[in-house]
Amino acid sequence: MKKIIIIKYGELTTKKSNINYFLKILKDNVNKAISGIDATVTFDKGRMFIESNVDNYDSILNKIKNIFGIHEIIIGYKYDDREMESIQNNIVELLKEYDLSTFKVITKRSDKNYPLDSMEISRKVGGTILKNYNNSKVDVHNPNLEIYIEVRINAVYIYFEKVKGIGGYPVGTLGKGLLMLSGGIDSPVAGYMAMKRGIKLECIYFESPPHTSEAAKNKVLELARILSTYNNGIKVHVINFTKIQEEIYKNIPHEYLITIMRRMMYRISERIARYNKDLAIINGESVGQVASQTLTSMNVINEVVKIPIIRPVACFDKLEIIDISKKIGAYETSILPYEDCCTIFVPEHPVINPEFSKCEEYEKLIDYETLITEAIKTRDVIKVDNKNKYEDLL
Repeated sequence: MKKIIIIKYGELTTKKSNINYFLKILKDNVNKAISGIDATVTFDKGRMFIESNVDNYDSILNKIKNIFGIHEIIIGYKYDDREMESIQNNIVELLKEYDLSTFKVITKRSDKNYPLDSMEISRKVGGTILKNYNNSKVDVHNPNLEIYIEVRINAVYIYFEKVKGIGGYPVGTLGKGLLMLSGGIDSPVAGYMAMKRGIKLECIYFESPPHTSEAAKNKVLELARILSTYNNGIKVHVINFTKIQEEIYKNIPHEYLITIMRRMMYRISERIARYNKDLAIINGESVGQVASQTLTSMNVINEVVKIPIIRPVACFDKLEIIDISKKIGAYETSILPYEDCCTIFVPEHPVINPEFSKCEEYEKLIDYETLITEAIKTRDVIKVDNKNKYEDLL
């Protein structure tokens, strides 16, 4: 008998002919998460298995619970002897520590050549339990204990408890995206949801010193660290946006400040994304939440880039976004009272239905190409991981 961790895939099983591509990346992500622990990871199209020293299993479980692509995690027992009598004896031995007042046996037989079908195995095991534990009863609707048996080609697996995974696709299976990460609630949630669809993240953050503080920057780096729990580290491109923002404020009608500012951010983000082979820009915009997030504004702002824009929270209300923010552990950081460059210089009456022609006319008032080139050239790139380590890359 060997104790073993079993990973169930869930949504990945719909991938059929290209499932091995997804599973290989999932295996790589698992190996990265448990690096430093002596463990062996194997997989087939039905399950992934992790074998290690028994003392390591709690640590492994803690490290893999935030990996996208995992539907369920099980700590179970592997037996090479598949004889029915052995299965019955092994279960009787394992159940000594469990409450068997009511139970249910659930069998999955992936080896269709096994001489007994799933129902027959469940009945035989159930009968053996009733004989050996006098006060036990079968309850197929609401049992105290569910007993799972999987009969596979080379072994039998027995387990009693499951831990729900976070689902989705393994990070990296759908390429890379650049998240416009601010210090607010929405953008970290958008990043989380993009990663759940298999997108590996880099981030871009716009700072505006001295109008924004070092504390605001550190807040964003902490949000990146939280997201790196799901991403195996994240690069953050920190853009000094001060000169651009001040030029916009001095030269452009104030009702258009936010619109023009966002168009500049999109231009910079697209260039950073293309340079780093990111396939899309991701942000936390939610339809109608602020002036720059009306459909008209989104169209006018999108017009300056040709790369796809993904808005994972576009149709969520604020309470739904807050619920996810709390779930991923970002909320308490997101509400820290440090202003970012999107909240300074906010006009009293920003335009909610901007016009393309006016944006083009107003942008001629500033030498934005030179300013953008300088901002990209002088950016900082910081690598963040989930161990509170920050590393300057430039």
